[in-house]
Amino acid sequence: MRTEQAERVPDELTERARWVRYSSRKVPLRVDGRFAAVNDPSSWSDYATASRSSAGQGVGFVLTASDGFVVVDLDHAVKAGRVLPWAQRILDALPPTYMERGRSGTGLHLWFRGNAAAGRRIRRGEEAIEVYADRRYIIVGGRVPGTPLSLAELPEGAVEQLL
Repeated sequence: MRTEQAERVPDELTERARWVRYSSRKVPLRVDGRFAAVNDPSSWSDYATASRSSAGQGVGFVLTASDGFVVVDLDHAVKAGRVLPWAQRILDALPPTYMERGRSGTGLHLWFRGNAAAGRRIRRGEEAIEVYADRRYIIVGGRVPGTPLSLAELPEGAVEQLL
């Protein structure tokens, strides 16, 4: 039986044993509260176990290159409940996909199937864009209402166009 939280997370994520908990300082934790590492699969768990754990603040998903998932993280993209114009341009340029609000409520995480080079980060004025596909964990939980409960394919060259 799926939990209420699992109903808001795509199956292609919940079916993989890539789950950790996280501390108040956003440090990844094992389900027993000890530190987890993004390069140590033995410190990760399945979704059901991670979501039942009371360690830390919530759950996160560890990205591995072998899974072929890419997260585009738009920091400070929402103000007073509205997506800022620079972030809206990015949303409009990419296919609809599973999207969540970051823990702060002002960021957006866009999840895709695809590939990307090592983590990238760019800041231009108010724009703050990060792209991750490997050895990083992403806090999961606040699905943006109305967005798909599945991951779209990231168009080839899309990351380069964003950055």
